[in-house]
Amino acid sequence: MAEILIIDDEKAIRKTLTEILSFEGYKMDEASDGEEGLKKFREKTYDLVLCDIKMPKIDGLEFLQKAGETNPDIPIVMISGHGNIETAVEAVKKGAYDFISKPPDLNRLLITIRNAMERNSLVTETKTLKRKVSRVQEMIGGSAPIQKIKDTIDKVAPTDARILITGENGVGKELVARWVHEKSNRVTGPLVEVNCAAIPTELIESELFGHEKGSFTSAIKQRIGKFEQANGGTLFLDEIGDMSLSAQAKVLRALQEGKITRVGADKDISVDVRVIAATNKDLLQEVDAKTFRLDLYHRLSVILIHVPSLNERRDDIPVLVDQFLEDICADYGISKKTMEEEAIRLLQDYDWTGNIRELRNVVERLVILSAKTISPEDVRSYVMPR
Repeated sequence: MAEILIIDDEKAIRKTLTEILSFEGYKMDEASDGEEGLKKFREKTYDLVLCDIKMPKIDGLEFLQKAGETNPDIPIVMISGHGNIETAVEAVKKGAYDFISKPPDLNRLLITIRNAMERNSLVTETKTLKRKVSRVQEMIGGSAPIQKIKDTIDKVAPTDARILITGENGVGKELVARWVHEKSNRVTGPLVEVNCAAIPTELIESELFGHEKGSFTSAIKQRIGKFEQANGGTLFLDEIGDMSLSAQAKVLRALQEGKITRVGADKDISVDVRVIAATNKDLLQEVDAKTFRLDLYHRLSVILIHVPSLNERRDDIPVLVDQFLEDICADYGISKKTMEEEAIRLLQDYDWTGNIRELRNVVERLVILSAKTISPEDVRSYVMPR
């Protein structure tokens, strides 16, 4: 339910608008002057503000300016009985969505509110999409292990050396692979990702190398595999430790000869692909258990990059939390929330079994359930096990 803040020193106006807009399905909040209105605006995120111009303490134009400094994305509609063209123009220049004279025409007011809400939704969606289509998320952190990874990426990215990325689930192995591609000479080519653990064993070869129509029961048309799709670019094989031995043999051939063969075909296809692999397993132990090929391991591990767990880089937690707060609040279309230092210290002392992925989920939970400032008690209530 959309929530509207009404700021007006006339109680009758506030009461009338609250009754009308509540009937229209909006959740209403009131402030009797600009100072109270600004305090509420800073403490809570509203979907729209209706604000009078002539008020004690802080007038409407001053409120408009200060509100814009706090959260410029929330539409503010000015309502005044002292309206003239000059005042309306000044209000719009200061960032007002619209200007309506008192007594407001009900139909115009409802249309203005609806249009402002729709515009606000579009602004939020646009910002979210812009973030999603940005090339690569930053590698956040300045701890020694992360700096070592950044330095390694700078050295190896311009080459075509194959890379094996190791680390626990949720530490950000995919992000490392994306940065290698971003800084490589293949950046204009595709980055194709394959989660080997998510594909059934009987389909992994078709997924990687493609198949010809009729090569098996469900092959109703020709399929281009991931190796061909990544031609001229980078192929990221995530969780490669879960790949079947038969698929490993074909991947080894592709790496050795630069050729693949579609399932059901006898024609070789040349491919120019840089392979980056990642795993949460100890592949040498898998070699001893005869579930992973030693020759493939050596082909993949020209460069080894180990991504540390979050528990090994606790100094990065404050900057990670700050970035997640910014991203998540922007996704929800609300002004950025803050976290008290003691709350951050509690997160630094927490045992992060799920690593960066778990931390982001926890920050999202705190954003949803906490007030404008996230307190230590919020962390104890919503994060710590009971």
